[in-house]
Amino acid sequence: MVLGPKTGPKSWGDFPSMKLLEVSKALLRQAEARLKDGREALQDENFPYCVRLSAECVELSLKAILKLVGIEYPKKHDVSDVLLLAINRFPDWFSDHAPRIAESNKILTKKREPALYGGEEAFLTPEDVISKEDATDAIKRAEETFNACKKLVDTFRA
Repeated sequence: MVLGPKTGPKSWGDFPSMKLLEVSKALLRQAEARLKDGREALQDENFPYCVRLSAECVELSLKAILKLVGIEYPKKHDVSDVLLLAINRFPDWFSDHAPRIAESNKILTKKREPALYGGEEAFLTPEDVISKEDATDAIKRAEETFNACKKLVDTFRA
């Protein structure tokens, strides 16, 4: 993947087009819905579903900010490498959070499949492989990521 002049603004000071901002906000609305439902799933003790929704929240949040700076992200769940490659396009306060956010995307992407299917070869259900601790960690990571990404997008309100 090449991150060059044709991929969008090179620095945070370059205002993205209104369409990129619109798409970013739409992705964040979807992420927020996953976060809301993930909290409910945790409360209902549906731990695998909480993990899956948390993973989707993190993915959508990251794709929102990548879109904001004009990066066409890969069509896959884990975009953490792209985030870290593009770190110079974000303000310092956000860049400080980027390693943790990237780690969250990697961790939750790995848990996404077991949260949906369980351990099929070993005949384990999703409930057998995803614990309350997994779900609690997942929702915390989703909240941290969503809040940082939303703050970033909200800085464009004028």
